[in-house]
Amino acid sequence: MPVATVCLVKVTILAPGSRGDIQPYIALGQGFRAAGHSVRLVTTIDHEALVRAHHLECSAAPISVQAALEGREASAAIEGGGLIASFRQLAKLATRAAELIARVGLDASKGADLLVTGFGAALVADGIARKLGVPLVQAYNVPLTPTGAFPGVLFPGLDFGPRSRRLGHRLSRAALWMTGRASANGARRAVLDAPSAPLFVPSHVEGLVEGPVVYGFSEALLPRGPEWSAAVEVTGFWFAEPPEGFTPPPGLVDFLAAGAPPVCLGFGSMTSRDPKATSALVLDAVKQAGVRAVVLSGWAGLEASALPSNVFVLEGVAHSWLYPRCQAVVHHGGAGTTAAALLAGVPSIVVPFHGDQPFWARRVHAAGVGPPPVPRTKLTARSLAEAMVDAANNQPQRARAAAMGATLGAERGVERGVEAILRLAGKGR
Repeated sequence: MPVATVCLVKVTILAPGSRGDIQPYIALGQGFRAAGHSVRLVTTIDHEALVRAHHLECSAAPISVQAALEGREASAAIEGGGLIASFRQLAKLATRAAELIARVGLDASKGADLLVTGFGAALVADGIARKLGVPLVQAYNVPLTPTGAFPGVLFPGLDFGPRSRRLGHRLSRAALWMTGRASANGARRAVLDAPSAPLFVPSHVEGLVEGPVVYGFSEALLPRGPEWSAAVEVTGFWFAEPPEGFTPPPGLVDFLAAGAPPVCLGFGSMTSRDPKATSALVLDAVKQAGVRAVVLSGWAGLEASALPSNVFVLEGVAHSWLYPRCQAVVHHGGAGTTAAALLAGVPSIVVPFHGDQPFWARRVHAAGVGPPPVPRTKLTARSLAEAMVDAANNQPQRARAAAMGATLGAERGVERGVEAILRLAGKGR
C-alpha cells in the first residue's frame, strides 16, 4: 500500500556509525525512494559503497569508523565490556567525526524538506535543522523515551520495578547525552552557528533533542511504553532489501548444500584484541558442539589458517540471505543484527560486548527465542558450545523463534516508518 503524501519531499538522513548503525537507515532510504521521494544518506567513508550499492545517494564524511574501532586502545575498551571505558573511546571517535559530519551534513541538507537522524548524529542534526529551518524527526532503533515498563537500554540490570526502570532510562539518556554533547558542541558552534547543548538532556524531550521520535523496533519483542505521547511511534523493525543483483559467494552456496544447516557466528563491528585467540575459541566450540559453522569475520578480525571441513569463513554476506539458511545465529546483540536474526526465525545466541547489546541480549532470552546470553568477558569454548547445542535441540525455543520471525515479517516496519516520519514532520496526511 503506497504511503499517502501531500507532495514528494527531499529527505536527508544522518546516520554515521558502524554497519549495524547505518543498516536500518538504508532500509528507511529504500522506503522513501519506493514511495517516490528523494533521499540522501550522510555517513562515513567506510559505508559509502554499501549505501551506493543500494542505489541511494550518499554524502560521506572523510573518516573511517572501522579504522578507529580497530585501534588497540578502542579494541581493549570495547572487548572489556566496561560502560565507562567503552563510551570514553567512542566519545573520542565521535569528537573527531562530529565536525566532519556537520560540514558534510550541512551541505547535503541544503534544499531538503525534512531531516531524519539516528542518535549518533542527533545533536549535529539538531543544529543543522535549526540553521536551515527544516523539520527534524528522530528515528531510533533503540528506546530512549523513559518508561516504567522496561529497563533503560544502557542499564538493563536496573529492572526491579517501575522506579528502577525509569532511573535506568534517565541514566541511559544522560550517558548518551554527555557523549554526544562533548563531541558535538564544537561542531555546533564552529560549523552550524548553533548554541552549545545544555549540560543535561532536557527532561521534556521525547528522544535526545526537540522533535518527534519514530522507533524502528517491534512491539512483539519490546512493548511500547504506556506513558509515551502521540509524538512517539513504534513501527516495527526496519529491514533493508539486499542490493539489486546480489549473489552469494559460490563457495558458500556449495558449503550450505553439502550438509545440515550450520550455525552462523559473527560479532559484527566488535573488534578483538586477539583475533587468533578468538578464532581458536570459536573453532574449539564448534568442534565440541559437533555442528557445521559459517564464521563471518567482519571487523572482529576472526581468522583461521587451517579450517576443518565443517567450517566456512568469509568476510561478510547479507544477513537477510544467510540467516534463514542457518539453524542458529551467534552474534553480539547489536540492534540491527538482533532484528535480522529474529526475522530469520532461528534462535539467537547473544554474546554482548557493551552499549545496548546486553539489553537486547536480555530481551531475546526473555522472549524465549534464545538461550541465556554469554557476555564476551565470560565467553569460553565450553559455554559457547553448550549454547549452540541448546539452540539446536530446544524445540520449544525453535518454535518460538519461528513464530517471532513470521510476526516480524508481516509488520511492514519500513513502510510504517516512512509514513510515520512524514506525518509527524507535517509532510503527509
